[in-house]
Amino acid sequence: MVLSIGKFHAFITFPLMTTYFLSLNPFIKSIFFNGMLLCIFILYQGQRYWHLKLKRLENKPFSQSENLQFFKKRKRINWLLISGIPVVLIFQFLTVDWLSMDSEIILWSVLANLFAVLDHINCYHRQLMVDNSEDLKYLIRNKRFKKASLAKDLQENRF
Repeated sequence: MVLSIGKFHAFITFPLMTTYFLSLNPFIKSIFFNGMLLCIFILYQGQRYWHLKLKRLENKPFSQSENLQFFKKRKRINWLLISGIPVVLIFQFLTVDWLSMDSEIILWSVLANLFAVLDHINCYHRQLMVDNSEDLKYLIRNKRFKKASLAKDLQENRF
């Protein structure tokens, strides 16, 4: 169920939201578009990771070294894309004639980009989601979020 929901958001929800946004607003005001593409890119990585973990539980074969390389490369690409967010924002603020009614576009754009950054942190650094009582107990006891499962696997160099 979790895998199908992740796949649904990565391949249906976010692309539809992006298409809807672009149908209502000129492409030149597409800060939102950049954030949504980054969200889709990172959501796909999370979906792929949990699909591999399911394969591991089902004892189905997959290439561990190939997939470790995939995630190590994507982590670097994510940082490159995330570091480009301020550049895109500054460029669009300087080159586009923003109107006061565009404040909603700017708000949704900032939120989309922020969500992409938080999703990267959730996948590759700290588990930001508190899914169950054990997660909550850990957070209260240690006063910090747990290390993300993918981060642990990359550190141990195995799934």
